[in-house]
Amino acid sequence: MSITCTTVGRINWLLTVPSNMSADWQSELEQQREQKEQYFASHPRSPIPNHADFAGLDHYPIDPDYRFELELHEHDDKEQITVETTADGSQQYVRYGEFRFEIDGEDVTLQAYQPVGGEDRLWVPFRDETNDEETYGAGRYIDLEPEHDRTDDGTWILDLNEAYNPTCAYNEAYECPLIPMENWLDIPVRAGEKAYPGEPVGHSHH
Repeated sequence: MSITCTTVGRINWLLTVPSNMSADWQSELEQQREQKEQYFASHPRSPIPNHADFAGLDHYPIDPDYRFELELHEHDDKEQITVETTADGSQQYVRYGEFRFEIDGEDVTLQAYQPVGGEDRLWVPFRDETNDEETYGAGRYIDLEPEHDRTDDGTWILDLNEAYNPTCAYNEAYECPLIPMENWLDIPVRAGEKAYPGEPVGHSHH
């Protein structure tokens, strides 16, 4: 039996939701990382049930060059798409809009999806050239909440330092959505969470 992977990375473990206008976003992000580590190490709902097995979380240093304030280009036709999951299942998302920006001089476009069911939050998953070697092989997720990640003038803060691993990176009993190919980047994104240093729960060597 697989457990559905929530794509609400921040909300599960974040004790306080800070405002997006915090001047010191870097220390806020450090605090989020510490809270997540504590959650994984001690919470009854940690994806690593045997807390003694928890190997800690590994991140790239926070880099302001990976934090962008962007307009979301909403699609006129917000089509519903089927996203495959790690357990041969599927989940429904709406192709809501796209972010266009540059990383190290390379043009990047990332699609933002919305879960079907009327939630405001956006899901921005991506794969990049660091997968397998430095980061989780199946890619990483970013969640955007309007009240936290949107500025007063309507632009969005897309902070790749907030990229996090799907729950299946730690426990293979979870079912996680796979990243649509349109969000596979052919450049490295050295920001956010790195690969989990330990063995995922349920992982067997064949």
